[in-house]
Amino acid sequence: MDIVKVTFNDNTVHEYRKGTLFYDASKDFDMENIVGYKINNEVFSLDNKILEDVKIDFINTEDLIGNRIYKAGLKFLFLVALQEVFNGFDVSFEHSVPRGMLGIIEGSRILTQEDISLIKEKMCKIINDNEIITKLNVSPKDAIKYYRDKNEYEKANNIQNISDKVINLYKLKNKLNYFYSLMPYSTGALSKFELVYLGNNKVILLFPTTRSHGNVPEYVHYDKIIESFANGKKWLENLNMPYVTDLNKDVGNGKIINFIKSSELMFNLNIADVAKEIERNKDIKFILIAGPSSSGKTTTTSRLASYFEALGYNPINVSLDDYFVNRDDTPKDENGKFDFECLEALDVKLFNENLGKLLAGESIKFPKYNFMTGLREYYKGEVKMTDKSIFLIEGLHALNDELTKDVDDKYKYKIYLSPFIPLSIDKYNYVSTLDLRLLRRIVRDNRTRGYDVIKTIDNWQSVRNGEEKYIFPYIHQANTIVNTALPYEVGVLKVYVEPLLLSVSVDSIYYEEARRLVDFLKQFFPIPGEYVNDESILREFIGGRYND
Repeated sequence: MDIVKVTFNDNTVHEYRKGTLFYDASKDFDMENIVGYKINNEVFSLDNKILEDVKIDFINTEDLIGNRIYKAGLKFLFLVALQEVFNGFDVSFEHSVPRGMLGIIEGSRILTQEDISLIKEKMCKIINDNEIITKLNVSPKDAIKYYRDKNEYEKANNIQNISDKVINLYKLKNKLNYFYSLMPYSTGALSKFELVYLGNNKVILLFPTTRSHGNVPEYVHYDKIIESFANGKKWLENLNMPYVTDLNKDVGNGKIINFIKSSELMFNLNIADVAKEIERNKDIKFILIAGPSSSGKTTTTSRLASYFEALGYNPINVSLDDYFVNRDDTPKDENGKFDFECLEALDVKLFNENLGKLLAGESIKFPKYNFMTGLREYYKGEVKMTDKSIFLIEGLHALNDELTKDVDDKYKYKIYLSPFIPLSIDKYNYVSTLDLRLLRRIVRDNRTRGYDVIKTIDNWQSVRNGEEKYIFPYIHQANTIVNTALPYEVGVLKVYVEPLLLSVSVDSIYYEEARRLVDFLKQFFPIPGEYVNDESILREFIGGRYND
């Protein structure tokens, strides 16, 4: 009998009979909800057999790739449970929400809370039964035929565009599907989830995040985010452009320029609507703007300023970064490093004093932070508020009421920005807002800072941690949300980012993430950057703007 040795994450060595599944070996490692494993930075599913001595790292929801595997498995589980409880029903997974995703149930009637409870019970039963999710390796031709026979043409066309030699379809009980991802070996790994019913057949699936230590975070409802996605999807449906395959069709037949123009026009109209709403309230003097990394804050703020100029106002841009305390006074984190992201890194007292003086009709000098010296300096000129003054204040903490605690709310208007791309790959898979922001950042970092992909991805988790701590908890304080996504932009970004991603070596710990993004981009036809107008928000990332 052949014996092979497997070295686990903790460097312990275990012996197994040759041919043992990695799933069976995972039972010997003290980690909950294991969904896969890594060998030399590549991720594999647990249905593989152990054939030789090997060192592996088991992964779960705290790993970025593992989290996506879990998410894909949970979608499949929900779909199967839904259709077992309510025959003839289906679900469309529309988009992500903080800590979860939104699904819209399709069927002959509106479900009740009791109905949702039945679905949850079925999901729990399937989990307790530890049903195997079987991987079927099929040819693209067979996969395409399967989905065309089911009238799921968007998925059939996507598979055709991917051009892989083998397509991994997955079977759970009697259901077969494709989720553009590896899957857990069995449903037993999917024990951590929650369902939140919003009514009208809208359900939120909650699951552990990479930062929740295997637990399901508490749901926080952001109705403005859901509304923004819904408006974007309705607009795409009116243009017969709900799926990536529809976008690719326009690229292929040469009609994409018209769609680009429509997308840019819609973005500008949204900004104009916000400007008009603010203009109607004559008390508003301070517009506070915040958004996560790569949300397009620079362009959006500039565009908003242009609209106010057109309305006869004098817009004045203010960066919260200029209110940093002197470097020696900056708070330090638990590791003894300067914490530039916390609110205390800003001189909140001075900021409120300045705004108060402006409202009182006094003149002030705005500070200018010198990032080289770490010291505060001042502009030469003074600023005084007039009837036509409007201040656009942009920064990480702009939505936090503590930042402007001494200023009456009637003078403030808060805007949250994020690229909520409403485009879907197919009914069960949507284009991730997080992926879009990461692609934007990779391109911009490479162009403006000379960063390679590895450096950007390495910084990404820290960036996201800051967003989770200092932006997302305050979204509900925003007066409005501006969607800064352009539905066509992934095709453009592909031209710039794909070569960068392909340069990541298999030796890198970020190889798997780079490969995943490359696989994601396979579904999009490339769109030349010259099709993008000079003033597009996309120029903030790809370059070539009139003021670059």
